[in-house]
Amino acid sequence: MELKRCPWSEKDELYRSYHDEEWGKPVYEDNIIFEFLVLESFQAGLSWYTILKKRENFRKAFDDFDYSKIALYEETKVAALMSDAGIVRNRLKILATVNNARRFLEVQQEFGSFSEYIWDFVDGTPLINRPVTTGDVPATSAVSDALAKDLMKRGFKFLGSTVMYAHMQATGMVDDHLVDCHCKK
Repeated sequence: MELKRCPWSEKDELYRSYHDEEWGKPVYEDNIIFEFLVLESFQAGLSWYTILKKRENFRKAFDDFDYSKIALYEETKVAALMSDAGIVRNRLKILATVNNARRFLEVQQEFGSFSEYIWDFVDGTPLINRPVTTGDVPATSAVSDALAKDLMKRGFKFLGSTVMYAHMQATGMVDDHLVDCHCKK
């Protein structure tokens, strides 16, 4: 018997695997949360599929998403990233990633972990939506609006409400699996 999945995930095995193994599963580890912040910020204006296909290249290029290392990047590293055909070569997004790593460390220092900070926006518990069709899934929410606004106030870049809603979905802060999906909680 074939598993019922959210329709967007049926493009190919890469998408099915991401859907079944990651999307919507709660993430509390700062390193994984940061990885998704980077990937989601690069996705702005592009398809998630494009980013997912380049994920391993991003991982290599950005020192395994080690925010402590990324926070120290200088112009020579930015120039190297701009010549890396394996990633999305957008200078503003690369600079935003360096900036966001620095801001990430500041939030960690203030809250003890970035996870503590971000999960507080949903009171530490995933929001469970019950969409019947893909059209029922929103692009933003009051929570993603508040989160994006707070991140912007803290100096983060390329993390608006739509990007943050996608991040919340990816890291399980919100469960938007369709009601008939085998992954629905």
